[in-house]
Amino acid sequence: MQFDHLHDWNLAPKAAIALQRKLAPLLISDAPLALDRITSVAGVDVSVRHKLSRAAVVVMSYPQLELLEIVRACGETSFPYIPGLLAFREGPVVLDALRQLRCEPDAFIFDGMGQIHPRKMGIAAHLGLWLGRPTIGCGKTHFIGEFTEPAQTKGSSSPLLYRDEQIGAVLRTRAKVKPVYISVGHLADLDSALQLVMSLTTRFRLPDPVRAAHNAARL
Repeated sequence: MQFDHLHDWNLAPKAAIALQRKLAPLLISDAPLALDRITSVAGVDVSVRHKLSRAAVVVMSYPQLELLEIVRACGETSFPYIPGLLAFREGPVVLDALRQLRCEPDAFIFDGMGQIHPRKMGIAAHLGLWLGRPTIGCGKTHFIGEFTEPAQTKGSSSPLLYRDEQIGAVLRTRAKVKPVYISVGHLADLDSALQLVMSLTTRFRLPDPVRAAHNAARL
């Protein structure tokens, strides 16, 4: 898969925050996904142990959810762990994996945040600008914002608000199981992002491509 070089990653934390603020206005979060035109979806995740990071991208057909391709990349973890700057820690190794893809997925779902972020620049949003394709964040834990717990039934959701603005949703993908935190990364809207995530979620809490990427990235 090919994409343009957007910027360098070797930045000090203050410069990284400044870059996020510069890039955030470029995000598009009001573009409904045409689900009937999507034929493949990629799940993306990164595992970090000590000084090593491994990224995995798993592509599945849609809506059949048949495995099409798996790619992995490993690299040194050079950026420190700083909340809000995950893309600078994991982004480079994810891009290394994405460059290996032979197919070009119609949408990407990241194990991480999209615009549920103080500057709307979670890893799914940030890398969405690199890819120029629809990206969605699917986080497993609460990061920022306020919400009311959604109903316990599968498919229930509630808005996630930050500074009086809805930046995502809390989604119950399985009945009576902890919810996930869904937000647009780039080139999507929240309603269709929620629909896509639910249509990709079968037996487990995470969407199938994301769960497969999580397993493939293990160190």
